[in-house]
Amino acid sequence: MTSTDRNVAARLRAIAGLTPGGIAIAQPDGPPQPDGNRSYSLTTFQSLDESSEAIARGLLRWGVRPGMRLAMLVPFSAQFIELVFALLKAGVVSVLIDPGMGRKHLVRCLADARPDGFVGIPKAQAVRSVLRGRFPDARWNVTVGRRWFWGGKTLAQIKSLGEKPLDSTDVAMPSVTDGDPAAIIFTTGSTGPPKGVLYTHGTFHSQIDRIRARYDIHRGSKDLACFPLFGLFDAVMGVTTVIPDMDPTRPADVNPQRLVEACQQWEIDQAFGSPALWNTVVRWAANNNVPRPFPTLKRVLSAGAPVPAETMLRLRELIDPDADIHTPYGATEALPIASIESRQVIAETGPAAAKGKGVCVGTPFPDVQWRVIAIDDGPIADIASAQILPTGKIGELMVSGPMVTTQYVVRADQNAIHKVADGDRVWHRMGDVGYLDDGNRFWFCGRKAHRVVDGNKTWFSVPCEAIFNAHPAVYRSALVPRGQRPNQKPVVMVETYPDRLPQTDAQRSELVAELLDLAKRNPLTMRIDEIIVRDSPLPVDIRHNSKIFREQLANELAGDA
Repeated sequence: MTSTDRNVAARLRAIAGLTPGGIAIAQPDGPPQPDGNRSYSLTTFQSLDESSEAIARGLLRWGVRPGMRLAMLVPFSAQFIELVFALLKAGVVSVLIDPGMGRKHLVRCLADARPDGFVGIPKAQAVRSVLRGRFPDARWNVTVGRRWFWGGKTLAQIKSLGEKPLDSTDVAMPSVTDGDPAAIIFTTGSTGPPKGVLYTHGTFHSQIDRIRARYDIHRGSKDLACFPLFGLFDAVMGVTTVIPDMDPTRPADVNPQRLVEACQQWEIDQAFGSPALWNTVVRWAANNNVPRPFPTLKRVLSAGAPVPAETMLRLRELIDPDADIHTPYGATEALPIASIESRQVIAETGPAAAKGKGVCVGTPFPDVQWRVIAIDDGPIADIASAQILPTGKIGELMVSGPMVTTQYVVRADQNAIHKVADGDRVWHRMGDVGYLDDGNRFWFCGRKAHRVVDGNKTWFSVPCEAIFNAHPAVYRSALVPRGQRPNQKPVVMVETYPDRLPQTDAQRSELVAELLDLAKRNPLTMRIDEIIVRDSPLPVDIRHNSKIFREQLANELAGDA
């Protein structure tokens, strides 16, 4: 990669030059055999580089131009990885949306992104065609599979076009700088409208360099990529991506046996998955008395939500005894920001979290600067208007650094609320509340939008919920406001373990009394006097199975009023 070739896809070209025959992607292409082994479709680094190059050249020859936006509607697969690198090489901006946000949000986000075209499977192209009025600029449509009535070209046609010999009329592959746009990635919209975050090639470079350095990731590792986008990082770090037999949009529904089989067959040493996935794995191993099913795993990464100390402790018993379990912290707009390892959580920060101290997310990555400022629900025009809080004081977190994105390009009206100008630097307000300790570690106390305020008293979700979660019958709980800020009453909604759900009014009253007694004995919760034990689970996002939709619960309470 030369100083002028800053396309992040150039990293793939470099890896392909170092290890052309190495396996970049292994994807199951048949059912498991009785011994658990199965056949895999293999993609080498060289073939990934060459096929993505052909697709990129085919797009340019067809008429697609650098800077155009193409929405990606292809399930996670070897083909998904190939296509993302192809778009990067062509200088095209990939629009990436989590399908777990639901069809209504999905269509709205795609319409707001104003794509110049779609790269999608036939089903996606059919829906796009039916709703074509929502996408007036979408002229460059590539069907991954069989094309029917909707026009455009198939991926096979694009690839064939790109494989033709070069001639004097060819459009040159674009030259890319760090500041050039690479992707628009949407937030989940769990605490507000989904927003389209602009990723530049420089953003991706910064992420790759820091992830590789902090977690000591080396070429030749094999990663069980249970979180799709990490497969893209694998490829440019020379790591083999083994795609698991699971639905990546529903990690909690994973069949752990499939993960065990893949790890054993490939001697996998790294895995990336959400806390919901590891919770399922831990419960499965305990219920089936499975001794150390992942002995080759030496590095586990889990992001998207805090991982409880108890889960980490049990997970350590399932993997290599000397393995590391890391929990990176960040958001779509700023990732990675900080990280913490399981041994520190188990020995120190986890027990403190259970007592209502918040969840420690660890120390920052190199070049990350962070500050805790006084909570403000409105815009902060510049850094001089932000009130910096001392160590130990709860406020909202803002961050800056080379991996921190500087703007939303879809829902740009949200830039004023989330971005703070500081000369040439831009700070991002994370929307999280918490405090810094003497070791420059951030302790997460919940989302700013989820705090409950009654006059001068404020309750923060994570510390309060930890008190109730300590009860043996409680699986999880949610602090929810009744009323409007600043005159809100705190209500705690409780989801029990299935086998501890009260079956009679007397049992329900007894559990509520025990929880009220817990609340009265802790200064964090002593003024909470309304507890609701739910018959149904708390509503959560399907991707992480842990982000509770407190806004939905607040609306339920408002309906009861």
